[in-house]
This record gives sequence, C-alpha cells and structure tokens, in this order.
Amino acid sequence: MRPLSLLISGFVMLSAVVSNAHATIIGGAVTSGSGVFVELIPGFTDSTPDNTVGNNNFQNTNLYAFNEDQNTAILNNPLSVDILAVTGSAGTLAVGTVVASQYIFFDPQFFTNQTGWVEFDADILAVITSSANLDASDYLANTGVTYLSSGLRGLEWNDSVSIDAGNARRLNVDWWAGSPGDYVRVLTAFSPGAATVPGPGALVLLALGLAVIGFRRLKTPQ
Repeated sequence: MRPLSLLISGFVMLSAVVSNAHATIIGGAVTSGSGVFVELIPGFTDSTPDNTVGNNNFQNTNLYAFNEDQNTAILNNPLSVDILAVTGSAGTLAVGTVVASQYIFFDPQFFTNQTGWVEFDADILAVITSSANLDASDYLANTGVTYLSSGLRGLEWNDSVSIDAGNARRLNVDWWAGSPGDYVRVLTAFSPGAATVPGPGALVLLALGLAVIGFRRLKTPQ
C-alpha cells in the first residue's frame, strides 16, 4: 500500500472509531412538553458557559443526556442507588460490578413539567436520583464536563423516573423542574457500544504509529 493511502486509511479508521465513541445512549424523546431530546457530546457548546451542567446552564425545555464513564467497576465500597432494577427500590450495587454511566437532565428557564424517555444499549441496573447518592457516585462522572450545584441536583417529591416495564433499557421521566433543574444518573450493564472504543491515549498512540509507518514508507526507496 502506498504511504499516502496508508495514512488516509488510518485516519478513516480513526474517524470511524471516534464516531462510535458515544454509542451507549441510543435514543430518546419528549412525549409531553415543548422540547426535544438532545444527546450531548462532552465538549458541547449548548450550555452557558460551554461544557457545563448543573446550575441553570441550559434554560430550555429540552431533555438532555450524555455518556459518562463507560464499562468501569464500582470501587472500594458498595454503591448506594435510589432505584435498583431487580427490586424497584433503593439498594446497593456490589463492589466490582461493571457499569456504564449516563447523566440525564431537564433544565428549563421556568418551572414546568416534562415527560419523556431515554434508551440505552444495555439493561438498566440502577438509577441515582438523590443529591447524596449523586455526590457519592461522581467518580463515574465524565471528567471532561464541569458539574455545578451538586447539592441541589436531586429530585423532589413531585418528580418521577422509572425503568420501563416492557423495556429494561429505557428510562421514563415525568418531572417538574425550575432552578437549577432536575438531574439523574443512570447505570446500565456492560455497554457493547462502548466496549471497543479505545481511550484518548490509545487513539494518540494509534495516530503516532500510523504517522511513523507512513514516514518510514516515504523514506524507503520504491
């Protein structure tokens, strides 16, 4: 293969890998309310300031979701959750349980209601809805995103989120929010969509390797 063709093929492969890096959220919809479902890619510019969530940073009626850490193990201590899929009530996930984490939220400018759903590529294991449990699980957060107002992000008495009775991969939401919005963390089982996605370091090494191969091919007499 010619050096230029090799480099082009390599960058096409890199592009394909990056395009699949956010495959764990597979869809969503707003079923009542004026907004739409939006999947955010960390580094997003939809908020004020950019790439920030948690304190009136969106101020619209959309239903938002983004991927956090994927296919990582619960560390050190069992993780307290507010909805455990197997029981439907509060419980814990054992140390060593592998989860994929997603952040779901509604941040309107004025106090209003929204219903909708978000679907994932693996069964939901648990949902975290209280401020204390969100704080305790923040090691699963996406480190590229700035999280604000951690003490105010839990749900209130008139908010409802539930795992769909007919689809274990779908979270239903029916919530009222004003300032600073409603936020939950959804933990799914091992995500096949994220399973083959290398981290940023691996992508850099792959790019460097392709560059070295291309450079050597260019220097080798044909």
